[in-house]
Amino acid sequence: MKLLDSLFAAEERVRKLDRLGEPLAALSAHVDFDVLSERVSAKLPEMDRSRGGRPPFPVKLMVKLLVLKQLYNLSDDQVEYQALDRASFQRFLGLESSSRIPDAKTLWLFQETLRKAGAESVIAAEVQRQLGAAGYIARGGQLIDASIVRAPVQHFTSAEREVLERGETPEAWSPAKRVQKDLDARWTKKHGKSYHGYKVHVSVDVKQKLIRAAVVTPASVHDTKHFEDLLDPCNTSRTVSADKGYVDGERERRLKQRGWRPQIQRRAKAGQPLDERNAARNQRIAKTRSRVEHVFAGLNQMGSLAVRTIGLARAQFQISLKVSVYNLKRLLWLSRAQAMSA
Repeated sequence: MKLLDSLFAAEERVRKLDRLGEPLAALSAHVDFDVLSERVSAKLPEMDRSRGGRPPFPVKLMVKLLVLKQLYNLSDDQVEYQALDRASFQRFLGLESSSRIPDAKTLWLFQETLRKAGAESVIAAEVQRQLGAAGYIARGGQLIDASIVRAPVQHFTSAEREVLERGETPEAWSPAKRVQKDLDARWTKKHGKSYHGYKVHVSVDVKQKLIRAAVVTPASVHDTKHFEDLLDPCNTSRTVSADKGYVDGERERRLKQRGWRPQIQRRAKAGQPLDERNAARNQRIAKTRSRVEHVFAGLNQMGSLAVRTIGLARAQFQISLKVSVYNLKRLLWLSRAQAMSA
């Protein structure tokens, strides 16, 4: 039986999506993209319009495209395609009746402009402000941990590696080849397995499971190096939890002197298992510390923790954006949970 056509089919689909809880519409309702875009605009360099040309796309539209890219782990080309093809994307972007949609090159150039201006820190700060305005301040202490971010593996000859280790560039490399080589990513081992790329170090508040601070480094940097850089002084609790990889007696004494309450799991010595008291202590800390694994799982649900970019600066930019978008997604979940419990 042929389905009857409707003059109002598009409107009917939108109403049905609203009833089902379309996530992008909900995100628009909970996030003030106007203010976020104003903060980003303030960081952008002024454009020279004396020669005319096509006017730039609105910053709000470009920021929303970056949110979609991180939320669904899309390449720039995929963002362009989905914005042309997917009705929910067009509605989120406000492009339902527009044929002028930014292409992949425009999106790439916008990201480069933001990166050079250091706009990722402005985005992160504004997201944190909006979290606080919604009532989600950092509570219950904080969890410090790190996760590997994979990057494309680089292949060098032994001769090239020797030159690179001296801080020089192989003579045979053309400028085009040089820009395609990631000289910042490093190898590291975890649980006996080798990984290539970067590492994201985070501080997560226990109560809300929101990321309050993040630092990106080459993967070879030890987890403990940025421990104190990540501490969030705004958390309502002074308790700081971490796994046994962060054991450092001198740092723990220093933190206690500054008013922190470090809860770091103890590490057994070779051939000497932990005594009952310390084993029980580790278990208590593990129950709380496991919440940070939920955060990394959430980041992985937005696409595996990996970058397609080259170099530490671009990796920092992309990972910082992913952290901010994770927080926005988490804000939506928290708001829904609060509404259901009311």
